Amino acid sequence: MSTCSGNCSTCSSDCKDRKPQTLTPNEFSSIKKIYAVVSGKGGVGKSSVTCMLASAMQARGKQTAVLDADITGPSVPKMFGLHNRAEAGAAGILPAVSKTGVRVMSINLLLESEDAPVVWRGPVISGAIQQFFTEVAWGDVDYLFVDMPPGTGDVPLTVFQSLKVDGVIVVTTPQDLVGLIVKKAVTMANMMNVPVVGIVENMSVFTCPDCGKQHRIFGESTAKAAAESLGTQVIASLPIDPRTPALADKGAIELADTDPLQPVIDLLLKDEAAAETNE
Repeated sequence: MSTCSGNCSTCSSDCKDRKPQTLTPNEFSSIKKIYAVVSGKGGVGKSSVTCMLASAMQARGKQTAVLDADITGPSVPKMFGLHNRAEAGAAGILPAVSKTGVRVMSINLLLESEDAPVVWRGPVISGAIQQFFTEVAWGDVDYLFVDMPPGTGDVPLTVFQSLKVDGVIVVTTPQDLVGLIVKKAVTMANMMNVPVVGIVENMSVFTCPDCGKQHRIFGESTAKAAAESLGTQVIASLPIDPRTPALADKGAIELADTDPLQPVIDLLLKDEAAAETNE
């Protein structure tokens, strides 16, 4: 545009030359690291992995938070047993706090009823994500995990463009189809210049509680081959554990076994230590 000043932050036009703006949290928030947890399709346990990572980091003395960016299918509050509506204070919207101290913001915490559907178009959903980041008084947070909706639509685009995401963690299951869809999610992250931490393969194997024999219910894993073709790695393989969904349904995800996620935790802590060394 001939009259463009080059400062998109003060312009309300939605022109083709508009540049994405990196958002900053409000003055009562300090967020050190942001990791987006993504999947190419639903039903792979992405939200469970997000909540378990936040819980594991919290248990290790890190202040963690979860931004539930799955506006039309929010599940994070239920997993943490949070049912009260979020409150507002002088600092902004106050996140709900889990039993162990994980801070959570989700659309479900703002609705009159938890089971009320959110029937919004993409731009409105994207605006809500941005408001969650800028208008919530997160406080001092070491790790903010963003639970993304499945796919490569409006919300991932908004998060990658608007937030300074330090890395993407991709959740998948062993099937060939899921492996193919994961490639799309990783490719999108690469297109947006967001680092891919690696792939977490969920539901990789089931161990019979009676005989101890392992069964690959979803077939042989294709995650390693997919990761290698994309220049990344499988950083953790999580077994099928019936106790995990049971705890999530009870609002007690913080009691789930997070030991299989230890390689992910070690990698994030290593990156944090390296960043502090370089400062």
